[in-house]
Amino acid sequence: MREQSFPMQSYLEQYYPFWPHLNPKEQEQLCSCSQLQTCQKGDFLYSHDDDCLGILLVLKGQLRIFIQSGDTREITLFRVGDGQVCTLSASCIIQEINFDIQIEADEDTELIVTNVSCFRTLMNQNIYVENYIYKETTEHFSDVMWAMNQILFSSFDKRLAGYLLDEALRTKSNVLHTTHEQIARNLGSAREVVSRMLKYFEKENIVTLSRGIVTITDEKRLRSCIYGEKRCKCQEQRE
Repeated sequence: MREQSFPMQSYLEQYYPFWPHLNPKEQEQLCSCSQLQTCQKGDFLYSHDDDCLGILLVLKGQLRIFIQSGDTREITLFRVGDGQVCTLSASCIIQEINFDIQIEADEDTELIVTNVSCFRTLMNQNIYVENYIYKETTEHFSDVMWAMNQILFSSFDKRLAGYLLDEALRTKSNVLHTTHEQIARNLGSAREVVSRMLKYFEKENIVTLSRGIVTITDEKRLRSCIYGEKRCKCQEQRE
């Protein structure tokens, strides 16, 4: 990951809603302890073994926040995209939280990292900053609970269909450049399970598959897998 300098104030003012409630000294403090960083797709930013990283503000690109089991199985909790902030990367800023996560770049990403000590000081002296951090952290935990609910209580065909539709919406294309392994990591499943279900979708003319590409050919039927308009999964395709 490489670092570079650029004027901070306009970005912090644009993306942090508490900025108008900072006095000039606090605004200067926030700027001085923030850095622009760029990382490439696949770069690893953070793990529970590292020191508390800081608050991450994504300017462009996308970060994937996930947890990993002892057998290296990954579960994606949520993603942070353009203009969004990750506070769980600085969970040590809230003493009550002990939450081990890992973060990697899903795309080439440009972000602002603000160190923990700076935000802790601002939280202690400014109620608007404190409220913002707690609000963002609460929303992240809501995302985590949704992800866990999907894994525990949703059938895999629904999860896969939802993932494919979300990716199509995010990339604004029904041609998804992704591998079965990447999908498995994002869904917290095994590659073999993903491959079986994709092949079933292909057999039903819902998608077409080629190396590194999944193309959605029948979006309506894919949606039916989620909303139950039509059963689209055989019993033997269960996870």
